[in-house]
Amino acid sequence: MIKKIVKSLWIFLAAIVLLCVIIFVSISYGWIGYMPPVEELENPNYKFATEIFSEDGKVLGTFSIEKNNRVYSSYADLSSNVINALIATEDVRFTEHSGIDAKALFRAIVKRGILLQKSAGGGSTLSQQLAKQLFTENVASNTMQRLFQKPIEWVIAVKLERYYTKEEILTMYLNKFDFLNNAVGIKTASYTYFGCEPKDLKPEQAATLIGMCQNPSLYNPVSRNSKIRKNSLGRRNVVLGQMEKAGYITPEECDSLQALPMELKYHRVDHKEGLATYFREYLRGVMTAKEPKESDYRGWQKQKYYEDSLDWATNPLYGWCEKNKKKDGSSYNIYTDGLKIYTTIDSRMQKYAEEAVEEHLKDLQIQFFKEKKGRTKAPYSNKTKQELIDELLNRAMKQTDRYRLMKQSGASETEIKKAFNTPEEMSVFTWSGEKDTVLTPMDSIRYYKHFLRAGFMSMDPMNGHVKAYVGGPNYTYFQYDMATGGRRQVGSTIKPYLYSLAMENGFSPCDEMRHVEQTLITETGEPWTPRNTSNKRYGEMVTLKWGLANSSNWVSAYLIGKLNPYEFVRLIHNFGVRNKDIVPALSLSLGSCEISVGEMVSAYTAFANRGIRVAPLFVTRIEDNEGNVLATFTPQMNEVISNSSAYKMLVMLRAVINEGTGGRVRGRYGITADMGGKTGTTNDNSDGWFMGFTPSLVSGCWVGGDDRDIHFDTMTYGQGASMALPIWAKYMNKVFADKNLGYDQTERFQLPEGYDPCADSDVGLEDSNEPGLDDLFN
Repeated sequence: MIKKIVKSLWIFLAAIVLLCVIIFVSISYGWIGYMPPVEELENPNYKFATEIFSEDGKVLGTFSIEKNNRVYSSYADLSSNVINALIATEDVRFTEHSGIDAKALFRAIVKRGILLQKSAGGGSTLSQQLAKQLFTENVASNTMQRLFQKPIEWVIAVKLERYYTKEEILTMYLNKFDFLNNAVGIKTASYTYFGCEPKDLKPEQAATLIGMCQNPSLYNPVSRNSKIRKNSLGRRNVVLGQMEKAGYITPEECDSLQALPMELKYHRVDHKEGLATYFREYLRGVMTAKEPKESDYRGWQKQKYYEDSLDWATNPLYGWCEKNKKKDGSSYNIYTDGLKIYTTIDSRMQKYAEEAVEEHLKDLQIQFFKEKKGRTKAPYSNKTKQELIDELLNRAMKQTDRYRLMKQSGASETEIKKAFNTPEEMSVFTWSGEKDTVLTPMDSIRYYKHFLRAGFMSMDPMNGHVKAYVGGPNYTYFQYDMATGGRRQVGSTIKPYLYSLAMENGFSPCDEMRHVEQTLITETGEPWTPRNTSNKRYGEMVTLKWGLANSSNWVSAYLIGKLNPYEFVRLIHNFGVRNKDIVPALSLSLGSCEISVGEMVSAYTAFANRGIRVAPLFVTRIEDNEGNVLATFTPQMNEVISNSSAYKMLVMLRAVINEGTGGRVRGRYGITADMGGKTGTTNDNSDGWFMGFTPSLVSGCWVGGDDRDIHFDTMTYGQGASMALPIWAKYMNKVFADKNLGYDQTERFQLPEGYDPCADSDVGLEDSNEPGLDDLFN
């Protein structure tokens, strides 16, 4: 009887062993559950965020899809504190087992499974946890696979141990784990919670992050729930205790570290926040662009189609992800392929540019609010007709997400307008932070229209490296990019192009004309007489140099009368302006055309670079996540004007700063650098411009309202010297003050020795064969 029982037990045990062997073999070959192929085990399908680096080595931000803001960190980049905390807490015998810790598993079965002790600890090794993270998330919907999930994890864990070293498994685990708050992987988590790299994590910081591995939601240190924050502190101390127990820290160190408060340096990971937000969005759009197809563009987007087609053909960065293929033939994905994009932006200069824009717009906005206070048409000018205001506001309403979603849901225009005129609680932007208020959506549209916008760009005139890029006052609230996306009338900042054409046609800065009104006849036979902002030196003989320095419209009108407007348009395009709708009218000499800040800055590089214009260069190289160089980028240049003309223009543009409309740079802001520049103001003060350049840096700024009818009604604050010049000056003072940047106010333009801008003049205006002013008016 006993022998039969023993025999039966042995048979039963053999059957159990055989069944286990069959199950594990079946799992290993994929007959039961999901078993990834060998290729996938050797190369797990990680999704890594793309990192954007500044020229000085700082991470400006990342491109990622939701829940995949993961940036790769190698084992060498990890602090020993992180490794020690992870092993001590999650798998103390990690270095001893081959994927399954039999001792820990037996303990878990007995204490948790049989004795039901919740505090007995789990039996999963780090390899099993990694297996679960990498592969078994696909099985949740299948009952049979859920039943065999643990055995599947064991098999995968053993295979992982076969294909990878212990260091590689630790690295994969820490790169894979989601630490919440859009911080996936140890590198992003280190920055998000502590503002540092993984290799710089202190023991208590490492313990906080590793503590989250048990349950990130329960131990989230930045949770709004005070109980959860308290849990995080307690869990951190448990991890420190495990590190002491494992011998990684001494009891004294453990006690002192556990006594420390929870100190975080939380950085919210959001593409709408941080440094260079407008630039990052511009870069994302450019790199992910598809080949333009005319059918995808509406009738009013002909200019956009023209520019995109031109970029696709000539700009290697435009559509880079689509144009370049991976080894498997698929296109690159900036959200998942872990690219490293090295830009020309200098993080310090970018910071100074953003500060300059904010500082000045804050002050200017106060004056704008004062002017518009109590006016029924505010923020629009009192001169604006009410019908136009209603049309502009109605157009703005139709561009909102609220309107689009209501329209899609079938709401009528009456229902939509009622919703837009119903008060509701909301938070709105102010220059002193968000403010809770109650407004109708329509009133909120009008409220945001009050805020002045700005665009700013700064670049090296020799190699085209864009050092700073600001598209607006605050990307979260004002997402339209006025650095490269928007075009506005440029006013008098176009005059250097006109004077360049004159210099190319034999004129000299020293040539003279009588400073009186000009009346020219247009192509349609109508008289055109531009107004001047002042009657300074009326009737006197003045030089072209004086005319540009003082931004005289009469001098510009005289020059356009002597030159060919069609040649002028061709030269403007040669300066890098891509607006194909520029009309060759006489008024073009006063800046009636629309140009972007980026185009203006690029054009002005020709004056600092001996007539050679350089296109903006935003990226120098792109690497894959293993550091292999995929692409390099070089500046694109073209000769716009001759050396001789460039020298003449330099002399005149210097005079704008030293004795003309740009004098505030010297007097009010104390900049002594050798520089040239030009102010610009359009009709009714709708646009304020300032372009300024030193031998090593060309920068430009535009300031204005969201609509052209939103502007100052007086020149006191409405001119370019008041609206835009201060941003340029504040930025440059910050740049010069930072000696580490290498920009020096003692740097000088290199002109030929003994250079005389008047010596090579071919034309004297009054003595030329062309009709003089006296002939014109007699």
